[in-house]
Amino acid sequence: MTILPHGGSLVNRFDAHTDCRSIKVHIELDAVSLSDLECLAIGAFSPLDSFMDKADYLSVLHNMRLRNGLPWSLPITLPVSDDKAKELQTNNAAALYFKGSLYGKIEITDIYKADHDLESQLVYQTVDEAHPGVKKLKERGKWYVGGRITLIQFPERTVGSHYYLNPEITRKLFLTKGWEKIVAFQTRNPIHRAHEFIQKTALESVDGLFLHPLVGETKQDDIPAAIRMKSYEILLDQYYPKERVILGAFPGSMRYAGPREAIFHALVRKNYGCSHIIIGRDHAGVGNYYGPYDAHKIFKKFGQDEIGIIPLFFENSFYCSKCDSMATMKTCPHDEQSRLILSGTKVREKLLKNEPIPRNFSRPEVLSVLREYYVKRNDEKGEIDGS
Repeated sequence: MTILPHGGSLVNRFDAHTDCRSIKVHIELDAVSLSDLECLAIGAFSPLDSFMDKADYLSVLHNMRLRNGLPWSLPITLPVSDDKAKELQTNNAAALYFKGSLYGKIEITDIYKADHDLESQLVYQTVDEAHPGVKKLKERGKWYVGGRITLIQFPERTVGSHYYLNPEITRKLFLTKGWEKIVAFQTRNPIHRAHEFIQKTALESVDGLFLHPLVGETKQDDIPAAIRMKSYEILLDQYYPKERVILGAFPGSMRYAGPREAIFHALVRKNYGCSHIIIGRDHAGVGNYYGPYDAHKIFKKFGQDEIGIIPLFFENSFYCSKCDSMATMKTCPHDEQSRLILSGTKVREKLLKNEPIPRNFSRPEVLSVLREYYVKRNDEKGEIDGS
């Protein structure tokens, strides 16, 4: 039996037959709003079936709960410009477009002014616009539109369409496989040996692994979803038991909200049917905005029965030359000189410069995929710079 969705039931707001073309008022979505629209419609954000109204927005900002008391850590909002806000009316519908294509509608219940500074401070713990989440927030409209949505077509896919397994599908897959304990792994990066180590450690005590990379919008220097997915395919094919792993694509966008996003990622994977989720060091973090284990500590703010899904906390893992194995500070007694620790940022830097990367950090097959991408990227950049 799979875990119940957050709030008790799975939302479904996809209806390809809904007539939206007769709606005269239009709202142009950005990439984040488009991915949120899809996640709302397929039930990934259950119990939400709407972009948040002001009451839920403020409750989430201040309390990390919806106004009904249910835990929810990130605002899911639909921003519009000042001019568009003047054009909209409550109790009316607006058609939702992205780059000329119609994707659905919103039944407007609220139009309210956002407080970007307050939202930045409470969600991201900073108002520094060098933070990618804050930067994105400040670039978006200052008015939010609340209301129930309907999705009529799915967005263009950035990876193979067979990877877009909605929560209803994954739940059926888990049941078919007889899995009761499923651990989710959220990532926006290629998987290196440290990730592999904690995934396989978790697999020792559960029935299956749901590898669920985020394929929505990320920051500019992150590796594109299609390249990452290729690296996951190669890794799973050669180094994981095929009958115990499912690879799927999470269409959501990255917020880089650290601790709050860790809660959010857990609740979303609960909706997909997972009973456990891996929360590693600086989960969903960026730069030095959050403490290395703040994403662990935030779970103490909620009762286990409220969250439902069980977090599996892991410390930073590394390769120890003296242990001659992967380890963490909990299992390795040796000093830092014996430990090989490379961050995703450092790996990207080395790949950009075509510098060698120790095989104990990443599988050679994965590095081959990444190097191919960076060589091509550097060649294209050289052509542009030289033109």
